[in-house]
This record gives sequence, structure tokens and C-alpha cells, in this order.
Amino acid sequence: MATTYDALLLVSFGGPEGPDDVLPFLENVLRGRNVPRERMLEVAEHYRHFGGVSPLNAQNRALVAALEKELAEHGPPLPIYWGNRNWAPLLPDALRQMAADGVRRALAFFTSAFSSYSGCRQYREDVARAQAEVGPTAPAVDKLRVFFNHPGFIEPQIEMLAASLARVPAERRAETLVLFSAHSIPLAMADNCRYVEQLREASRLVAEGAGHERWEVVYQSRSGPRHQPWLEPDVCARIEELHAAGQLQEVIIHPIGFLSDHIEVVYDLDTEARALCDRLGVKLHRVPTIGTHPRFVKMIRELIEEHLSDNPVRLAVGSLGASHDVCPEDCCLYVPVKRTMS
Repeated sequence: MATTYDALLLVSFGGPEGPDDVLPFLENVLRGRNVPRERMLEVAEHYRHFGGVSPLNAQNRALVAALEKELAEHGPPLPIYWGNRNWAPLLPDALRQMAADGVRRALAFFTSAFSSYSGCRQYREDVARAQAEVGPTAPAVDKLRVFFNHPGFIEPQIEMLAASLARVPAERRAETLVLFSAHSIPLAMADNCRYVEQLREASRLVAEGAGHERWEVVYQSRSGPRHQPWLEPDVCARIEELHAAGQLQEVIIHPIGFLSDHIEVVYDLDTEARALCDRLGVKLHRVPTIGTHPRFVKMIRELIEEHLSDNPVRLAVGSLGASHDVCPEDCCLYVPVKRTMS
């Protein structure tokens, strides 16, 4: 029999909402990680470029509002709570409020479409720590599955890519390169999850759905020590490489690895990559992030209904099938190690 739930918990990364928040926020993000302080200060300047305000929290508020409307109109009538890993509203505070409101069991939607330590397992660890902090009254929390190949994620991406391609003159459209971009992660993390496989599958589905053949997957926003190998190629490095080879006049960057315009999107793509393309004389188009697209909001409701059903319809497109609901014990493990590039 399907389990009964009292609430939905939106679990996200968090972001600063003023200049005084930036360094404390980054210290939260980087606590326990071997990231040089000079790199932290460099990233702090990215935030200060935008007044110290990440757009992420405002976009999560918009997503909560859109979900509230969706559930009010179509059910199930679950109250929605929101807790972050790194900045207010923090997960322990969200769970404490849920307990005070009488919530005993909640479903959790993680704002990450792909499987990885940082995008799934770490959030589960965050929830467990918050439950321990709140104590015996803390609600049980069950996660919704990752949705990299759910039609409610893929269809809006196809729509947005097709709109960007339509802005390219017809005679140049087929040769225009689409770079599907996602956050880079350490190779030691990528080795123990399906992040790369899922990312390539989602990108393939979107490119094929938009009828476009020239595409690649690239990465951005690496933050670890320089001796630690991370996923490559970097988006800007790849643009420079292709331009130097005479293979790039126009490019579309599609940040498929992000649900909303994090600082990593508005700085790394809209600021750095755009400045690079302007310098090289390459025309750059940037596909929007999925945000509160109505089909995406409906997808979250469908994931909830799937979890509540005795006979769920597990929607998925492509060859990889629907992801699991309950993560195996060794799912997305990450033990940082030093290794050399092969």
C-alpha cells in the first residue's frame, strides 16, 4: 500500500541575499572541503558583481508559489515547506517548523535533475542531520526520484532550445553548435554515480527533440583544488579551442544542469562566456533555465502522484528508464581521493 504523507519539502542549495551574507554563505558551502581561501574570495567577487544577491532564493520562492497553485488546483493538497543546505531557510529550521505544525511524514523534492553525491546523496545526508538536530519529533522524509529523463523535464528543454535555434538565421542553423552545460564535479565523484550518463542522455533527448545534430556536453563552475581532476571540458576552454580551429562562429549554450539561474549561470555563462565570445567575435545565444515552466511544475505534481499511487505510472523517455525511488546503500558514494588524469 502507498504511504500517506502530510507535506512536501523543497530541498535546495541556498544563496546569499545581501553583501554581508556572501562570505558566511561560502564558508558554509566550503566547510570541510580543501578549497584554497583565495578561490573562495574569487567566487565571493562573482556574488558581489550582482550586489551580493544570488537569484536562487527568489527563484525557489517562485517555484514554491507555482507548486502551491498547482497542488491547490489539482491536488494532492499538501502544504509546502522549503529548506536549504547552506543558507536561510535552513533545513533544520524547516523541519522544526514542520514538526511544530504536526507534520509526521513528508515527501522531498530535491532541486537537482541528475544523480550525484552533491545533487542527491549529500541532500539526503543534510536531511538526516537536520532530523537529528530537531530530535524525535522530526518528520520522516522520503525523496522523490531524480527526473533527468522525465517528459516534464525534457519537453520544456526541447521547447526552449527550439526557440533559441529559431533565432539563428536558417542558413547557419545546422552548423551552430549547442553546448549543453552542467556543473563540473570531481572525477572521483563522477566515478561513483550516473551523473555523466544521465547528463548525456538528457542532452541527446533534447537535441534530437529539437531536430539538431551538432551538440556537445561541457562543464562549468569547478571549485576544487587544482591538483584534483574534475569533469572537462570547461565551457570557456571548449569555446576557445573550437574558435581557434575555425569551427565556431555561432554557439548556443543550454544550461541543462541547472533548474534556475544560479550565480554559476549568470556569472559563468552570461558574464564570462559572453565576454569571451564577444572578444572572439562568436555570436552567443543562451537558453533559459527551466524555472517555473508550467510543464515542469506539473512534473513535480506527477512525481508526487506517482509516489502516492499503489500502481504508479513512472514516466520516462529514452533508453535509461525511470530512476529508483529508494537509493541503494552505496548510491552516489563519494570519498575524495588524489588521482592523476589518464
